[in-house]
Amino acid sequence: MTERATTLYEAVGGMNALRRLSNTFYDGVLADPLLAPVFADFTRAHVEHVAVWLAEVFGGPAGFTAEHGGHQALLRTHLGLSITEEQRTRWMELMTDAVGKELPKDETLRRRVLEYFDWGTRIARDVSAGPVGQDLGEPGPTPRWGWDGLV
Repeated sequence: MTERATTLYEAVGGMNALRRLSNTFYDGVLADPLLAPVFADFTRAHVEHVAVWLAEVFGGPAGFTAEHGGHQALLRTHLGLSITEEQRTRWMELMTDAVGKELPKDETLRRRVLEYFDWGTRIARDVSAGPVGQDLGEPGPTPRWGWDGLV
């Protein structure tokens, strides 16, 4: 029996795998008529920022907090987007497809990663209803997600 990687970051294949996942996912998003309007201000730098965020969430380097402002900054980017449940569901469908293409064929790993995305997209949807500039309070540090879910 092989030993399981300690973190989801290690199990997915590290930063390169998260970059591939983000690229594949956003290629689908930008071609999707329901989601493309949400990403009207999209730049390719977004793909790297998402990969850096996921690396931190999944137990890798804390680059998002160090370089991009951490949890508060991520939440603020969603303010004013008014994400609908239909858009959130479509987002999950496209991410599920990307996970199937880009991550190792480990069902437990894929399930844990998708559980994080389901959890996170619900928060993003809820925050997106607030106006740009809204005071979010202190959301705490960047969440960490492991083999048993939220750490």
